[in-house]
Amino acid sequence: MAVIDDIKSMLGLIEDSTQLSTIVTLTESRLKALLGVDVVPQELEYIEVEIAVRRYNRIGSEGATSHSVEGESWSFKDNDFADFTDDIQAWRDKQVDESKGRIRFL
Repeated sequence: MAVIDDIKSMLGLIEDSTQLSTIVTLTESRLKALLGVDVVPQELEYIEVEIAVRRYNRIGSEGATSHSVEGESWSFKDNDFADFTDDIQAWRDKQVDESKGRIRFL
């Protein structure tokens, strides 16, 4: 299943949304930058899905650090990827381990 389909499934969406497409594109770009890759590895696509769902659910309240109305309160982290730092680092460490012992000709 494609990332966009996973996200739509989690959100209960049937139709395509330009907002969702933009969120997915931006989330994917940021994850690629964090990983230093051109394509998000399949084993880390779940990060893209989780972050995109969070961002979609925050539409209209971007940048809020806290909010409270009649007993309901919520707050957001500054870095959407903070919960996945260990996963990203583990993937990067694995890439380094796998590249050891190889000869590369540039």
